[in-house]
Order: sequence, then C-alpha cells, then structure tokens
Amino acid sequence: MCSARPPTSPLRRRGRRAMEAAEASLLRQFPLLLPQNRAKTVYEGFITAQGRDFHLKILLPEDLQLKNARLLCSWKLRTILCGYHQIIQQRMKHSPDLMSFMMELKMVLEVALKNKQEIHALPPPPQFYSSLIEEIGILGWDNLVYADSCFSTIKLKAEDASGREHLITLKLKAKYPVESPDCFVDFPVSFSVSWTPQSSLISIHSQFLAALESLKTFWDVMDEIDEKTWVLEPEKPTRSATARRIAVVVKPLGIKLSRNIHLWDPENTLLQNLKDVLEIDFPARAILEKSDFSMDCGICYAYQLDGAIPDQVCDYSQCGQPFHQICLYEKQNILPPRHKIKKEVCCSHLKNTGQIRPKVTVALRS
Repeated sequence: MCSARPPTSPLRRRGRRAMEAAEASLLRQFPLLLPQNRAKTVYEGFITAQGRDFHLKILLPEDLQLKNARLLCSWKLRTILCGYHQIIQQRMKHSPDLMSFMMELKMVLEVALKNKQEIHALPPPPQFYSSLIEEIGILGWDNLVYADSCFSTIKLKAEDASGREHLITLKLKAKYPVESPDCFVDFPVSFSVSWTPQSSLISIHSQFLAALESLKTFWDVMDEIDEKTWVLEPEKPTRSATARRIAVVVKPLGIKLSRNIHLWDPENTLLQNLKDVLEIDFPARAILEKSDFSMDCGICYAYQLDGAIPDQVCDYSQCGQPFHQICLYEKQNILPPRHKIKKEVCCSHLKNTGQIRPKVTVALRS
C-alpha cells in the first residue's frame, strides 16, 4: 500500500518560488552565465561590460551562501580588476544572493574599465596645447581661473552688468576643437553652446557673457531678497537656486493678499510689490538677531528635522509658534480625542490648537 507524500508547507513553497524567481532574474540579466551542475553550486560563463565579454567561474558552497563562495577569473578579467580585490570580497560577503553579487561585480568592472581607459588614453597632439595657449592669450589670461596639469579642465570667469562674478568650467576633449567641450555653469536654466570645428574659447566666452546678460534681472531680484530679508532656506543660495524661504511677521497674509493684489505694479521690484500687497516689512538678518524670532518647532524644539524646517504656524493672535508638519501629525495621533477639539489655546500651553496654516514661501522661477 503506497503512503501519500506529505503536503509541502506554504513556507517551503514560497521559498522555492523565490528561488525560481531569482534564477530567472539572473538568467535575464546575465544570459551568458549558466549553472554547470544540478545543485547549482557551480556557475561558469561570461560577464559583459562596456560591450566586452569576460570569462569567469563561481563556486558556491552547498548552502549557496555567497560569503563562502569563490570567484575564478580569466587572466584578462583578473588584470582589469587588479586593485579591486578587497572591494569584490566585501561585496561578495554582504550580497544576499548570486544575482545581487553579479550586479555589484558588473558595477565594479565598469568602473575599473573606465579608469583603465582614462589612464591609457593617448595624450592630445602638440597642436592641442599650442592652439589652446593662443586662444587663452587672446581671451586674456586674467579671465583664466583654473587649469589642470593636462589642460583638460579649465575654468573661465566673467562679470555681469551688475558686477557679479561667474565661472564656467570646460572639459576639453583630445580632439578639441573638432569636438565641442562639455560646459558646466551655475545657472537657473540650461546652457548650451553653439559649436563648430572653427569655434574657440573666445566664442564660448562670448556666449557665456550673453547668457549672463539675459539672467541679470533675475539675479538682481534674488540679490535684493537675499540682502533685505532673512532667508531661511537655502542658507547659502547658489546662482542656480530659484526659490527662497523667508522669515515674515505672522499676520493674516492670505486676506491681505486677496484684498491688495490690485496694488501689484510690474514696474516695481518683486520685494517692493510683496511689501505693498502684504502690508509688511520683511525682517533683515543684518538688523535682527536670531533670538528675535521663534523659528524652532514648538514640539521637537529643533529647527531642522530630517532636512525639513517648520512650515506650519499657529493662527492664534498671541502665539505664531511654528511647527514641523510631521511633529503636528504625530502629536495629533498621540493626544486623546478631547484635546483635538481645542481651538483657542496658545501653543505654549498645548502644542495642538488646530489652527495651523502654512508659512509664506516665495518661489521664483526664471
């Protein structure tokens, strides 16, 4: 009489399905790496990176734990990964499965290949340097801020009409000027260079100056806000920053905004229009001390919490205490229901008035 096979437990079935899914994923990502035995403790094949295939073999223990596995590389692969052995051993030790390790190995291999290419790249011809020196001479050596030893990276400066200094970083390629350099600027908008094989540093600098002129009004507005108000965020704004969070005296600003919006005058600056419409004077950092403002959260007593600053304010006329939104949420869920209906209690007594509204944020876009 045949005995029935005991049913497979749900946990075992889930484990088998997870293993099958991992094997299918490994086959999709690395189709040239195949198991060599039924136990799948030996894998051999190729790993592909930057269009090149490299032979390797992986020996797994019976429990398939990567921390006790061995990686056998071909001579070519071993040469490229020379200097990365410790990193690979660390990744193998902490990888939960073969798929994860192979992805980590591919990332390391791509970095190693890129570094090898940069080391063995042929230097530019002598004409590259002679023409570059000539162009810098015409442009003016006083406009050159930085150049590395190979002249592959240089930084040029320029002033806008308001006297602000700006930098442009150029990554020059070996085939310059046939190939256009990569340009990096601190602009609030994208900056692309019109380039031909006959172009030069002079043409780039001219286009850079033209872009500075087009952004002059925007930076004038932002500088006025930075100089005459207390900017909370960002603490050190860059020229590409298009938003400011500023400190204001807590008043019913929403009502004033809707009532006085007709006072907005396009001929005035942004800051002056905000003063007229909101009927307030913005406090300036140069005049007041930080202690003059209650900027810390009334619940956690900190200003920044996981990168966020207090953006909710109590509407109670004698309070104005700011809060982090997450702190209010957690406080509401902790307090018993009878406290949640309080409406006219100052935040210094109960950090839960229910009268919370966002602080003013001025966001500018070019």
